[in-house]
Amino acid sequence: MPKIAEIEFTPNPNARKFVLKEPLTYGVTRSFENASEAAVDELGALIFAIPHITNVLYVDNWVTVTQDGEADWSDLQREVAVPIREAPAAEDFNEKAREAAMWLGKSDDVSPEVKEKLAEINEILDAEVRPYLQGDGGDLFVVGLEDNILQVHYQGACGSCPSSLTGTLAGIQSLVNRVDPNLEVVAV
Repeated sequence: MPKIAEIEFTPNPNARKFVLKEPLTYGVTRSFENASEAAVDELGALIFAIPHITNVLYVDNWVTVTQDGEADWSDLQREVAVPIREAPAAEDFNEKAREAAMWLGKSDDVSPEVKEKLAEINEILDAEVRPYLQGDGGDLFVVGLEDNILQVHYQGACGSCPSSLTGTLAGIQSLVNRVDPNLEVVAV
């Protein structure tokens, strides 16, 4: 059972990042935008059972929880801490979740050219974007690439943060243009 080391504010006032002393997963991101998505995940379902929760994201040794803005964080933090503390540690993490975490670039439905481009884009995002988003309790994944449109999806605190759709998206656009100047980045 993980212990909470600290609770951090994020740039999104409706999100808090719970930093843990031990990991819940080993590199497998779990992200849920509603209770029905979270129903397949014990921790996600328990957190969504708490009123006002709108998003749950966890990976390794942190959990970001976003609320609808209607609850007082001091009370909500105490409620959310209970299922986090009771969650199984990474050693007990379900192998099915690992398999489900494969990203689009490894799919057989994607051409070799697109796979190469996606790998290059993900390498840049891994080095220059994701560490900062994760530091703020969020993340980003590539949904797809079609007709020079790169679709990305913000997770956790970034999912409902106004700066994600302005400054961060413009920065990602600039980075992606290193790979292909004809690509347009769209948040979905």
